[in-house]
Amino acid sequence: MLKETSIHKNQIILQTAYFDLKQTFECGQCFRWNKVGQGHYIGLVKDKVLEMYQEGQEISFYNTDEKDFKDIWVDYFDLNRNYEELIEEISKEKVMKAATEYGKGIRILCQDEWETLISFIISANNNIPRIKKILESFSKLFGQKISYKGEEYYAFPTLESLQGITEKDLEEIKSGYRAKYIIDAVQKVNEGQVDLYNLKNLETEEARKELLKIKGIGPKVADCILLFSMRKYNCYPIDVWIRKITEKVYFKRESTPKEIQKFAQDMWKDNAGFAQQYLFYYARNEF
Repeated sequence: MLKETSIHKNQIILQTAYFDLKQTFECGQCFRWNKVGQGHYIGLVKDKVLEMYQEGQEISFYNTDEKDFKDIWVDYFDLNRNYEELIEEISKEKVMKAATEYGKGIRILCQDEWETLISFIISANNNIPRIKKILESFSKLFGQKISYKGEEYYAFPTLESLQGITEKDLEEIKSGYRAKYIIDAVQKVNEGQVDLYNLKNLETEEARKELLKIKGIGPKVADCILLFSMRKYNCYPIDVWIRKITEKVYFKRESTPKEIQKFAQDMWKDNAGFAQQYLFYYARNEF
């Protein structure tokens, strides 16, 4: 067990100043965690429902046990990383110092590759409430039903359960033009044209090229998938917010994605993805 963690009856308690549920679940990296009260969230990870409460620096995990905590949640929440040291390392100038202070409770989750791929295909040119609604409909239509406290939840659909689906099958989830991208992803991953679960073992550029084989995945979506599910922390996904704050603060002019990527690699190296999340959260809420 982590030294900051203890077990009390049916709950596991974590004490840390560098984990905030709201910041982590609402910073744009995941879509199946829902706020059900102040400091209170319920989420689905694969076939697990996890309930979490936070009060100050104390976080309680419910509907789990010591084995699952060690085997699933320590890795998923990146609990073995010292975020205090990480923040100190990347906070080289005043803007990043402000961003890390503002969002120091963000942790980059290690999510399932398949769920992350589909989630970020759906995220393109979309807003978070609608992304969440589409993913919930998708899971309800094709995923395994799970009961918890008298409520029904649905696991994210497996690749096997989606084999052979058509655009007509997806009409109910109202994903629009993204339906053909979902189908292309299902086909290419199921047929082995993209060896999705092996990409984490490739160099970042090679893994990115593989993801770009799937329709609906461009450089930004590919980098989100690499960062949020494959531990490619040197990725620096560039969306409108990241471009805005990077240009305004660091370039003082308009720039190209290639210039921004090079700057991020030079500035933060293998921690560029962490820097991106702090800047994204800061820019979206403060700029």
